[in-house]
Amino acid sequence: MRVHIATDHAGMELSSHLIQHLTGKGYDVVDHGPREYDAEDDYPAFCINAAEAVVRDQEAGTDALGIVLGGSGNGEQIAANKVRGVRAALAWNLETAKLARQHNDANIVAVGGRQHSVEEATGIIEAFLAEPFSDAERHVRRIGQIARYETTGSTL
Repeated sequence: MRVHIATDHAGMELSSHLIQHLTGKGYDVVDHGPREYDAEDDYPAFCINAAEAVVRDQEAGTDALGIVLGGSGNGEQIAANKVRGVRAALAWNLETAKLARQHNDANIVAVGGRQHSVEEATGIIEAFLAEPFSDAERHVRRIGQIARYETTGSTL
């Protein structure tokens, strides 16, 4: 699986750890930045680039998911969700990470680097990456309604 990752300055330590850790587990990790610490960085471009790459890969048939990191993960999730085809979920424990995949077929997970230890955050992300979508009809139907609204402005 290919994993696209982006962060802001608050998530850089976690991002560095995850790139090394996930690569060691066999994931094809693509780092969308930033490359160096800047307390005044503007994270939206990094997160949007990662989100666009996830959508491109998925549309091309490549098994891909994404990770966006920040202090809380909120802004990064919001930025990623502006990309058509992205379903980014903020996960704060193992259960929310798993449910994001099972029920929402989330293709990007957002995690707050200042909210968890490196070990906790790594566990949350591993749970997200490992969990499959349930394919339950009710979830497929609801995701379809969201996608229709995203492209047409209507859920009908």
